Amino acid sequence: MNDHLNASHLPATALDGVAHLTHLGVIQVEGEDAAKFLHGQLTQDFSLLGLNQARLAAFCSAKGRMQASFIGFKRPDGKVVLVCHRDILAPTLKRLSMFVLRAKALLSDATEVFSLYGLAGSATKNIAADAGLMWTKGDFDDQSVVTLYPADGINRQLVLQSAGSPLPSGQAMTLDDWLWSEVRSGVATLSASVVEAFVPQMLNYESVGGVNFKKGCYPGQEVVARSQFRGTLKRRSFLFHSPSLLAAGDEVFSKADSSQPAGTVVQVAAVPVVAQEPQYSRGFDALISVQLSALELGPLFSPGSTQELVQLPLPYPLLEDV
Repeated sequence: MNDHLNASHLPATALDGVAHLTHLGVIQVEGEDAAKFLHGQLTQDFSLLGLNQARLAAFCSAKGRMQASFIGFKRPDGKVVLVCHRDILAPTLKRLSMFVLRAKALLSDATEVFSLYGLAGSATKNIAADAGLMWTKGDFDDQSVVTLYPADGINRQLVLQSAGSPLPSGQAMTLDDWLWSEVRSGVATLSASVVEAFVPQMLNYESVGGVNFKKGCYPGQEVVARSQFRGTLKRRSFLFHSPSLLAAGDEVFSKADSSQPAGTVVQVAAVPVVAQEPQYSRGFDALISVQLSALELGPLFSPGSTQELVQLPLPYPLLEDV
C-alpha cells in the first residue's frame, strides 16, 4: 500500500466563513405520511426523526446502487427537506415520486424556496449542548443548522433558510474552498457522474451515519445488508492527493496492474492557495472508491498522469475498525 502523506506536508488553510452553496438543491416532502414515506425509501430511519436531528441517507436502486444521497431533516412546520446535488435533483424527484402511491406525501422541488450556506470555523453556531455530535440540528428563527463532519479538525455546518433572508453572519468564503472541505471531511455527496456506481458502503456510508441496519425494508436493502454482514464488500472510499486534474467518474489504475480499473473518483476539489506554504503543490484532493485488493498492490495513478496518487488518512475510522 502506498504511504500516507506525512501530516507536515498537508496544507494549513484558514477555512473560515460563509459559503453560498449554489451546487445543491432541495426536495421538500410534506403531508402526514412524509417521514413514513421516506423511511420506506431511504437507507436511514426517518420515522423517529426529531427536530434536533438530521439524517445522511442514500436512495438506492433495487440492486442496492446509490441513485442519490441526501442530508434530510424536519423543519419546524413539520415538512421534511432533502438536500442533494442539484444535477441529480430532477431525476431523483421523479423516481421518488413514482413510489408515493397512496401515501399522504407531496414531493416538490423547493430549490428556489430556500437558500443553502456552508459555515466553517468561527462562523459556525453553538446549536446545542451536544452540538459536537454529527448530524445534530438546531433551528434559529428561519434558519435550520446541521452539524457536519469537520475538515482537518475545523467545524462545519449546513444552513438552510428561506430565500431572500439575510445571509448568515461571517466573512465570505468561496464555494471552491467549501468544496475542498467537503472532500477533506471524507463524506461523499453523490453527483450525476457517479449515479448507480456504488452501494453505500463503497462510500463508507455505514461509517458516517448514512445507513441504519435495524430499520425496515427499502429498495436495495437486501444487497446493502448482504454487503455488510456476509463479507462481500470489496471496495471502500479513501482520500487521495493528485498532482493532476481529476473529475468525478474518472477511473484510476494500479501501477502493478494497469489492465483494469482499480477504483473510481467519487468527488474532487482543488487544494486552495496556501500562502503559508508556497512550496506545497496545490493539485487536487479526491475521494476515490478503490478495490481493497488494489491498495495492497502498490501506488495508484490516473490515466492522464504518470505521477502517483498519494493516499491521505481518512478523518474517521471505518465501521469494521471501530
